Amino acid sequence: MSKPARTEAELIAMARAELKVHADCPDGMTISILRDGEGWEFRAKADQTTVDKPGYPECVALLVQIGDHLSKQYDVKG
Repeated sequence: MSKPARTEAELIAMARAELKVHADCPDGMTISILRDGEGWEFRAKADQTTVDKPGYPECVALLVQIGDHLSKQYDVKG
């Protein structure tokens, strides 16, 4: 049975909503989706000033966990 599909924008919005609930992430983090064969995962990117802010490493770690959870539930459209 196939998983329901969501657009990249929908999946990123879901990740941002989860991050907002569970962490105090610094502004300036960009989230993208990296496709790998049949699967996908989130990638975080930020400038050095944002990377140096308190909480950034924790937000990236949480984003990886959120991506792992969502990738088991949803495929990416397109």
